Amino acid sequence: MRTLTLIVGGLLACLPSLAASTCDSSDWKQLFNGKDLTGWKHVDKGNMTVENGLIQTHGGMGLLYWTGGPVGNCVIRVVYRMRDENDNSGVYIRIPVEPREAWMPVNYGYEVQIDNQPEKSKEDEYHVTGTLYSLTKPMARPGKPGPQWNTMEITLDGLRTMVSVNGVKVTDYTEGQPVPPRKFPFEPLHGPRPAEGWFGLQNHSDNDIVFFKEVAIRKLH
Repeated sequence: MRTLTLIVGGLLACLPSLAASTCDSSDWKQLFNGKDLTGWKHVDKGNMTVENGLIQTHGGMGLLYWTGGPVGNCVIRVVYRMRDENDNSGVYIRIPVEPREAWMPVNYGYEVQIDNQPEKSKEDEYHVTGTLYSLTKPMARPGKPGPQWNTMEITLDGLRTMVSVNGVKVTDYTEGQPVPPRKFPFEPLHGPRPAEGWFGLQNHSDNDIVFFKEVAIRKLH
């Protein structure tokens, strides 16, 4: 049955209609239960905890990854905020094998950056929120500073990766398109990434505290 979305008194209500469909909320699988890190595993330095219903980063560099296996042809939604006006984190995607440490995902997956770099920064615009770290130039810079909440949606459609932040597209990249040369030793190695891969959340350092209140996934087809 198709579902109509009505706004009633400021609330959304899903009402049945005559054709098949569902409200968007029913399509999403929540991967963070708001209570603990069931289904997740941390590797390398630092750790992550759940406090007041939020995942919080501590130290690093480390990685909290979803243990449910590789994902592809899906949308990953992450709702996060920075503790300070700007803090550093990221969402790793297309990791080819189950992570055991933090640098393999950097070099062989993609990091969707969380870092509202100032306009004049040594790491330039290829390192700002919503880009594939050091590889893609942002189409827009809609990331909000802390402590405001941001919603990032990462679409994995075959070998195409699209990223929106707060409803604005930042990245649209297909495997094989040209990328700039490496400038820094901490930037990822270049090379192909898989259509399906593991994914996780980065904890960057003691000075970069980021909170996550939702991690969800929805299949494309």
